[in-house]
Amino acid sequence: MVRQVTEFDAADDLVIYPETDGEPMAQNTLQFIWIVIIKEGLEILFASNPDVFVAGDLFWYPIAGDINTRYAPDAMVVFGRPKGHRGSYVQAHEGNITPQVIFEILSPGNRKKEMDDKFDFYQKYGAEEYYIYDPDKNILKGWLRSNKTLKPIKNINNWVSPRLQIKFVLAPTTLEIYRPDGRKFVTPVELDELYQLEQQRADAEQQRADAEQQRADAEQQRADAEQQRADAEQQRANSERQRANAERQARLNAAPQLLQTGMSVEQVAQILSLTIQEVETLNFH
Repeated sequence: MVRQVTEFDAADDLVIYPETDGEPMAQNTLQFIWIVIIKEGLEILFASNPDVFVAGDLFWYPIAGDINTRYAPDAMVVFGRPKGHRGSYVQAHEGNITPQVIFEILSPGNRKKEMDDKFDFYQKYGAEEYYIYDPDKNILKGWLRSNKTLKPIKNINNWVSPRLQIKFVLAPTTLEIYRPDGRKFVTPVELDELYQLEQQRADAEQQRADAEQQRADAEQQRADAEQQRADAEQQRANSERQRANAERQARLNAAPQLLQTGMSVEQVAQILSLTIQEVETLNFH
């Protein structure tokens, strides 16, 4: 959650720090795309850290009360400051914490003197890391602070930022920036495409899971039906055995009565479908 951040020194209350110089944020679409990729990629990277402030094209005023000493980096990261809405980054209102990492995206309109002045500004006022990317020429330059000086990073390809822990990879035609978890910085459109693909995979996985559940349910239904058939068959078999046992018992019960009529054992056995031994046993008892 973002919030309006205000921390004012009483001596600085009456100073009005301009929030715009009337200049456009970017001079062409390619420059703007790269500003968005880097700024929003950093926002996403540090979204769960409430004490990392990321901004794009925001005036940085390093000196309290001085409204003329300022620059608006294309993107900057400040560790130790809360997220929140700001009209400008007034260092005196921010615990006097200097933005540690600065990004500038070149366009054909940038002049050498302008970039030299920016370098001098970022070096003088304490930036720890400074990166310049020229998307038209696919050239990345970087500097890392050593004591009071920004020193050039000699091997910038595959360089990992000490502060951000992101890796810069110069592919043949463009710059690729990777998060510590290996995910690449992308445009909002590419991010949405990745989301759609992930959603499609999730939907397909859910459909497979639903189909598997349906197959399992159908198999269970078949098993239940088979069990019911087996139970019914068992019941029929039990009923048949009970009927057979009852019928045999009735014949056994009738045997003594027929013997009393003077019939022979053989005759009774034949009439009642019993064995001679069974009838003899009954006659004996």
